[in-house]
Amino acid sequence: MSLRRALALAACGLAGGSVLLSAVVVGKQPARGGEGEPRPPGSAVPAASAAPPGLLLLPPAASCPPAAGWIERPAGSGGYWDSNWDRREPLALINLKKKNDETGEEELSSRLDHCKAKATRHIFLIRHSQYNLDGRADKDRTLTPLGREQAELTGHRLASLGLKFDQIIHSSMTRATETTEIISKHLPGVKKISTDLLREGAPIEPDPPVSHWKPEAVQYYEDGARIEAAFRNFIHRADAKQEEDSYEIFVCHANVIRYIVCRALQFPPEGWLRLSLNNGSITHLVIRPNGRVALRTLGDTGFMPPDKITRT
Repeated sequence: MSLRRALALAACGLAGGSVLLSAVVVGKQPARGGEGEPRPPGSAVPAASAAPPGLLLLPPAASCPPAAGWIERPAGSGGYWDSNWDRREPLALINLKKKNDETGEEELSSRLDHCKAKATRHIFLIRHSQYNLDGRADKDRTLTPLGREQAELTGHRLASLGLKFDQIIHSSMTRATETTEIISKHLPGVKKISTDLLREGAPIEPDPPVSHWKPEAVQYYEDGARIEAAFRNFIHRADAKQEEDSYEIFVCHANVIRYIVCRALQFPPEGWLRLSLNNGSITHLVIRPNGRVALRTLGDTGFMPPDKITRT
């Protein structure tokens, strides 16, 4: 990169941080024709486009490329996190206009406490096991013998955690339903719920794009709305009425899980295809009462022997 270009980029970066650098000394130049001498009173000022000796004029901030959002934010602003990402932030749930003038802050505090979540939600996202890729229709895409073994291993792993699971919500697609049936044998008494919202699809156009997978734009339009609806419906902080921590299992698909993880962590959702998940893997999200989200594990298959691990 040329020195001129490097200095221009440096100026742009500083301008993005509310500092404007208009000129940089690039080297001492010898005086020519008295240019270094004081200008007599009343003499003409050189045109603005002419750089004084030894100075390199840099482009104004307006001509610089926009700075990244993380550069523009002032220090201590808390980064990108949106505390009301699930629209369940207590302050967003009450009508401040109804505040009683007599009781004042006491009533506001009471109403806030009434809306605050008390419990933590543990979300276990399970990718379905290996299935028959040759099936033309969904009903023909059943689990392979290896896929059934993977589901057994996943079910055993979940049972070994010693947690009291509340429910298993699964995609209505055949491979997810069969995976759920096998897992549920290791978790007797846990209710199962099927939903079309968690079916596989194209959540959002990935960035950077890939050449081996290019759905039509209409598929992103249709599937994206549905998968986003699944996120909003299932991924949120606990209801204020929930007293105890909950442990829920969602058996679905790689695209759905990767999109949900990006959305929950408030990462750019277009980056979902940069993640990779094995069949039967376990992804563990934790949603605290204050709405903070943490990723405990992503695509864990460490409980499977190496020869049982696939990603199809």
